[in-house]
Amino acid sequence: MAKTLFDKLWERHVVAGDEGEAQLLYVDLHLFHEVTSPQAFEGLRAANRKVRRPDLTFGTMDHNTPTKDIFDIRDEISKKQIDTLVKNAEDFGIEIAGHGAENQGIIHMCGAETGRSQPGKLIVCGDSHTATHGAFGALAFGIGTSEVEHVFATQTIWQTKPKSMGIKITGKLAKYVTAKDIILALIAKFGVDFGVGYAAEFFGETIEALSMEERLTICNMAIEGGAKMGFIAPDDKTFEYVKGREHAPKNFDEAVADWKTLKTDDGAQFDKLLELDVTDLAPYVTWGTNPEMGVAIDKPFPEVKDINDERAYRYMGMQAGQYAFEIPLEMVFIGSCTNGRLSDVTEAAKIVQGKKVHPNITAIIVPGSRPVKKAAEKLGLDKVFIDAGFEWREPGCSMCLAMNPDKVPPKVHAASTTNRNFEGRQGKDSRTHLCSPVTAAAAAIAGKFVDVREFMAKEQAK
Repeated sequence: MAKTLFDKLWERHVVAGDEGEAQLLYVDLHLFHEVTSPQAFEGLRAANRKVRRPDLTFGTMDHNTPTKDIFDIRDEISKKQIDTLVKNAEDFGIEIAGHGAENQGIIHMCGAETGRSQPGKLIVCGDSHTATHGAFGALAFGIGTSEVEHVFATQTIWQTKPKSMGIKITGKLAKYVTAKDIILALIAKFGVDFGVGYAAEFFGETIEALSMEERLTICNMAIEGGAKMGFIAPDDKTFEYVKGREHAPKNFDEAVADWKTLKTDDGAQFDKLLELDVTDLAPYVTWGTNPEMGVAIDKPFPEVKDINDERAYRYMGMQAGQYAFEIPLEMVFIGSCTNGRLSDVTEAAKIVQGKKVHPNITAIIVPGSRPVKKAAEKLGLDKVFIDAGFEWREPGCSMCLAMNPDKVPPKVHAASTTNRNFEGRQGKDSRTHLCSPVTAAAAAIAGKFVDVREFMAKEQAK
């Protein structure tokens, strides 16, 4: 019987339970950070339980870490959460990327960079963007705090199997149109709830042409379309990415032989199929307060269709019929688990090279991890940004969410490479416009949103 990739991945992990009901799944990798783990550890202590598989558990601190001076933690709650993570790791014998460590970074980047994220695994974390790791051909999803405790104690989790969805992406991307634009366009077309109740496999010629880091961006935002998880079948790019990393399988060739079976069989049927042709795709920018409220850079903002649109326009201080270039930008942020990887930094640097940040813009770039920061500095990219007028920061979640000192001030419009533009997400009354790193970089130089394709064509014609 032909099976989807999702069927194969799910069946590998069933420990107990009947099909159609909640089933007990084995967890191959449990990631955690300082925000959603303290209560789970306290639950273990109260029940006098140990962590079942500390060797399959790994943590870091990312949400609360300052990025100007990582050791200058002034917020008492943030400091307590970070100190508590250290104590919990020591008490339960778990490895963490400690504060200031060489491998510290956003948790969704640490798993990939250390080689822990691999095809065929089931990966969980108390964070919705765990879907990121699905780019390896893994089942990866966020869980709640009580579930975190259950995984700590048993290395298993109860789940009801979602339906399967195929998302076919076709066409060749134009230059300066990115993976971020693909996922923003997909969500704008089908809405923030198209994936509710589904596990989504991204496939098609466009997906196959993407790098691993671009695939990570796609899967990272599957959750923003409502899917519980998003994943991509592993291929030679996946294998090459994992090879040689610290936690890559020792019997690598044997592992690859197994990983090659992780694909949807010919004739297998999805419960639902969506398609998107990106041949004529333009860079995308969001205008409202959820990720589906986005438009191509050269299109006007849509007419109000319901009370949600009315509220979004009112909150954002914008109106239907305006264009992205009319947004009064004051800040630009490049970073996050969506777009804080080396390729994101590198592509943004190509836009910024030899130019200056517009006087009206405060521009910040935050590598998603210390390995990315060091690699970028080795390439001299830090100097490119600093010379242009960007702030080059220490790694962390930073301005993705208002849980550390990096915040967008009230009423200020920010071009952001993050994954969510909810009200107050980047700071009280902040106004977030999601976009790609190259679009954000061009906006920093121009002082407003521009079509990066036209912007670079003019620059190169000088």
